[in-house]
Amino acid sequence: MAKLKTGRHTSALKAQRQSEKRNSANTGLKKAVRLAAKEVAKLKTAESVSKASSALDKAAKKGVIHWKAAGRKKSRLAKSVNKAESK
Repeated sequence: MAKLKTGRHTSALKAQRQSEKRNSANTGLKKAVRLAAKEVAKLKTAESVSKASSALDKAAKKGVIHWKAAGRKKSRLAKSVNKAESK
């Protein structure tokens, strides 16, 4: 990339591009987690919990959410399904 006019910081421009790219990727992963959690709330099945756990693990692996937050959410989803199945 050619150097731009003086007064413009190419590193700042690159950082902005990186930020926008990461933001769109993170938004997609967070949306997948939310949709999976909604599906668990609606269906209350073990298969839906499995899909939600997978989505949470992927988000935690990429650093979108903290790994302990992912574990906490997985635990709560499984707990809600187990409670519903026991009734």
